[in-house]
Amino acid sequence: MAASPTPKPTRRNNTAEAGLADSPKSRISPVVLALQHWALKFPFSKTTPMAVAYSGGADSTALLHAAAAQWPGQVTAIHVHHGLQAAADDFVRHCEAACTAINVALHVVQVDARNASGESPEDAARKARYAALAGKAVELDIGTVALAQHADDQVETLLLALSRGAGVAGLAGMPAEFERCGVRFVRPLLSLGAQEIRDELDTSGIAYINDPTNRDLAYTRNNIRHRLLPVLREVFPHYRETFARSARNMALAQEALVQAAIELIAVTGSPPKIAALQVLARASQGNLLRHWLKTQFGVTGSEAQINELLDQIADCTNRGKGIRIKVATGCVERRGSVLTYLPSL
Repeated sequence: MAASPTPKPTRRNNTAEAGLADSPKSRISPVVLALQHWALKFPFSKTTPMAVAYSGGADSTALLHAAAAQWPGQVTAIHVHHGLQAAADDFVRHCEAACTAINVALHVVQVDARNASGESPEDAARKARYAALAGKAVELDIGTVALAQHADDQVETLLLALSRGAGVAGLAGMPAEFERCGVRFVRPLLSLGAQEIRDELDTSGIAYINDPTNRDLAYTRNNIRHRLLPVLREVFPHYRETFARSARNMALAQEALVQAAIELIAVTGSPPKIAALQVLARASQGNLLRHWLKTQFGVTGSEAQINELLDQIADCTNRGKGIRIKVATGCVERRGSVLTYLPSL
C-alpha cells in the first residue's frame, strides 16, 4: 500500500497570496516571471478563463499560485484522480484545502488509468489525464489549460525519445503549446528547473504534496530523474539550456518537414497516388507517408515498416503488383492506383 502524501510544512505569510513573491518590495519569483513571459509570447486575454492542471505537487502548486495571482478570478484548478494508489484520496483533500485558501474553484475528475496489455503505466496515465483535462475544460467552457512541466521534464522527455530511437518529431520534445480535443494546452514553465520551483515554494512557505511514486525506480522517468540527471548535471552543468536549444532546433526542423509533406500531398493527392510517389526522392516519400498516416489516421509506422513500404512502392511497376504492410494495428494496402490505410487488420 502506498504511503500517504507528505505535504511540505506550511509557513503562512503574505507571500502565498502574492503569487510566490517574498514580500511586496522583493524580487518577482522565477515562476511569476516565466508566466509573464509566456503571456507576452502567447497572448492571453485577461477576461478569458484558464484552467491549471493541479496535482497538488510542487510544480503545479507553484503554477496555480502564480496564475491565480496574475489573473485573479479567472483561474480554475482541475485535479485528475487516477485511482492508482491509496493516497489518491488524500491528494484530493489537500488540493481542496489549498484551493479554498486562495479562493480558486477546484474540479476533480476521476479516471481509470490502468494500462492495457503492452502499454506502459506512464503512457496509460498520461492519456487518461489529458482526456480528462480536455473533457472537463470543454464542459466548463474553458479554452486554455496550463500544464506545469518544466525544464527537467523536457530533458527526461528527450532522453526517453533518444532511448527509443525517435525521429525529429520525438526529439522536438514537449511543445510550449498544443491543441487536443479543441482545448489549447500550454506549458509556461519549460524554462525553469525543478529545484528552482521547489526553492520558491519553500521560501514562500506554500505547502505541496510529495507523491511517493515519484521515487519509485520501477518507472523509467524516475530512474532518469534520480540516477541519470545528477550525472548529467556534474558532467554538463548547462545541460538544461543545451537540451532545450536542441529541442527547439528539432521543432523547427519538424515544422519544415510538415510543410514539405503538405506541399507534396497537394501533388500526390490523399490518398497518395503510387505513380506520383515513385518520382519523389525516397526521403521525401517517407516524410509524406509519415505525415499522411499521422494526420489522417493517427498512427505512426516504425522505421522498419516505413522502409518496407518504400521498398514495395519502388517495386510496384505493374498493375498486378500488390502492396500490403502492417502499420500500427492496421495496414497500408494498394487499391488500384493509390495507397489506402485499413485501421484494423
